Amino acid sequence: MALRDSMRDSAARYLRPGEIIQAVFGAQTASQLLAAVTGVFMFLNLNRYRIVVVTSQRMLVLDAGKASMKTARSVVAELPRQTRLGPPSGLWHVIPAAGENLHVHRRFFKDIEIADTAPATA
Repeated sequence: MALRDSMRDSAARYLRPGEIIQAVFGAQTASQLLAAVTGVFMFLNLNRYRIVVVTSQRMLVLDAGKASMKTARSVVAELPRQTRLGPPSGLWHVIPAAGENLHVHRRFFKDIEIADTAPATA
């Protein structure tokens, strides 16, 4: 199963009835620069993976733990649907959310663009 499919499936239990997922992508709380400066073990200790789910009504930031971004474990934050996430640039795009910076890799940039252009519904 593809990564986005796994994230989408695990996020389904956090959706309200009638909510439609428009975009889903992974993020992490620690910068890759931290791994270069402090070492991989420190990075692994400080980093948490997140799943950002954009629905027709809201945005959810879900915790996926320290090991993988495949499975959602809990809700970290709920953001208004009108929240702009981009435009993404560089290798890692940083999104401030819920008091932390989410680092999003370039492979998810198209998902950020979809989230920013998809229409919100009431």
